Amino acid sequence: MIEVSELKKNYRVHKRPPGVLAAFRSVFKRNYETVEALRGLSFQIAAGERVGFLGPNGAGKTTTLKILSGLLHPSSGYAKVFGFTPQARQVEFLKSITLVMGQKQQLLWDLPPAETYAMNRAIYDLPKAEADQTLATLIDLLEIGDLIRKPTRQLSLGERMKCELCAALLHKPKVLFLDEPTIGLDVSMQSRMRQFIKRYNEEFGATVILTSHYMEDVAALCPRVVIIDKGALIYDGDLKALVKRIRPERRLTIGLATSVSSEAVAPLGAVITHEDGRCVISVPTDRVNDAVKHAFAHLPVADLTIEDPPLEDVMREMFQHTNAGAI
Repeated sequence: MIEVSELKKNYRVHKRPPGVLAAFRSVFKRNYETVEALRGLSFQIAAGERVGFLGPNGAGKTTTLKILSGLLHPSSGYAKVFGFTPQARQVEFLKSITLVMGQKQQLLWDLPPAETYAMNRAIYDLPKAEADQTLATLIDLLEIGDLIRKPTRQLSLGERMKCELCAALLHKPKVLFLDEPTIGLDVSMQSRMRQFIKRYNEEFGATVILTSHYMEDVAALCPRVVIIDKGALIYDGDLKALVKRIRPERRLTIGLATSVSSEAVAPLGAVITHEDGRCVISVPTDRVNDAVKHAFAHLPVADLTIEDPPLEDVMREMFQHTNAGAI
């Protein structure tokens, strides 16, 4: 479905020192430098996959998505999406993709979303019966039946994002490029958006590439992650395998019926927090069973859960290793 090979993107950026005199000089003479946004990026994504596209700020994630959606031309290398060259912007290609950016919107501010849906139906030349059926399905999935006839400016951020997704998916795209789709949403709305994206992927067989700084989005939606830093690929593979590789440990969260001392829980592993009848302990994977047995034998355990380390910690440690040249 998506093939990227040796993709490079360079920007020519004007650089000048601050100040009025420097600004005046730049009118007659400008100094430029070349910034490498992408440096030989290569990966492939199969039809129907949900892939997390991750990296720190400035890594090149949005640049990549804009190249894949045809908004930018690469400096060298090539990209193919559904057999099309994105920058050619062929009609059939544009009808097969959508790009949703959490900080941008296509809804008309003073008009209700229903007007945008009607406009999109005309733009994509969709048969009315087919568009109405798709719209009804999306409205049901997103639970926005009472919202689409209100002016966009009267909707909350979460309501606008749901209506925005409906507009982006009206033509039933085969590929979804989602750039921070849950940014600014509360926890409840983030969860609903994740559920919708997963259901859309499963019901329509769409390929999903997701960028997000909310690791809950990635953990809930993306079995596979592609991670870049400074425009270059540093990891492509299974998310759980990455967690085990970077942090070969598990976290035990123990609720205690009565308070105990820190010395009593220390034999289990490295104590992360211990307060208010609850402690969190980091335990090497091969010692989890022994730690659980010890806890039930020597502590007043009320409840116990075993989880992987937080994905935020894994990503932070990975980028630290990358900068140190360890990966």
